[in-house]
Amino acid sequence: MSDLAGQYLDAAVAHLLRIRDEEAAGIEAAAETLARTVKEGGRIFTFGAGHSSLPAQDVVYRAGGLVLMNLLTVPGVIGVDVVPAHLGSALERVPGLATATLDAGPARAGDLLFVISLSGRQVMPVELARHARSRGLTVVGVTSLAYPGQVTSQHPDGLYLKDVCDLVLDSKIAVGDGELTVAGAETTFGPVSTLTTTALMQSVVAVAVGKLAAAGITPPLFRSGNVDGGTDWNAKLMAEHKDRIFYTF
Repeated sequence: MSDLAGQYLDAAVAHLLRIRDEEAAGIEAAAETLARTVKEGGRIFTFGAGHSSLPAQDVVYRAGGLVLMNLLTVPGVIGVDVVPAHLGSALERVPGLATATLDAGPARAGDLLFVISLSGRQVMPVELARHARSRGLTVVGVTSLAYPGQVTSQHPDGLYLKDVCDLVLDSKIAVGDGELTVAGAETTFGPVSTLTTTALMQSVVAVAVGKLAAAGITPPLFRSGNVDGGTDWNAKLMAEHKDRIFYTF
């Protein structure tokens, strides 16, 4: 293995160990909120723009995941599938787009929304989180607390995602999202934000599943569609919970 590969993997492991040790209380609180929302009949949504959409998508419709997780989709900003790819970055700065999407969707008071944004500085995640709370949703922000104070907010009120959430999970990612340097490269590279943020999200889900099971509530979990009977199992659960999921007909 090349030295750079080893450095990258070591950096990723170090970040995972750090969030394990430093974010335990936040994970516990977010998991308690998630489990309570499941028990009380609420719906759960996740949102991220650009590459922050990857951890949001990772907990939706997947083997071992909660059936009740829904991706909140704002047109043009989920992933990098638009052309040109940087259009999504531009749309993340447009006021009103996130709130209009939320108002047009099924989210309601009592639901839970995870908003993922590495920097937490752009208009869309801040606006979405603040508007969701005004409508009675609980909002968990997943962001890096290294960014506020080191980068300027792009929100007109100078707010960051951390300022408008009920709970915040810190991904611990340094400004710039690059773990490696090498002579001849003019900036850092080797980002680990997707790994770290995905681990945070999956940790919250895992703890919530444990809490539901301990309370005598069978967690509605997907099985792999690549094992015998998995597809039928999943279809049954989606039918049973059709009033709380929005990624199927």
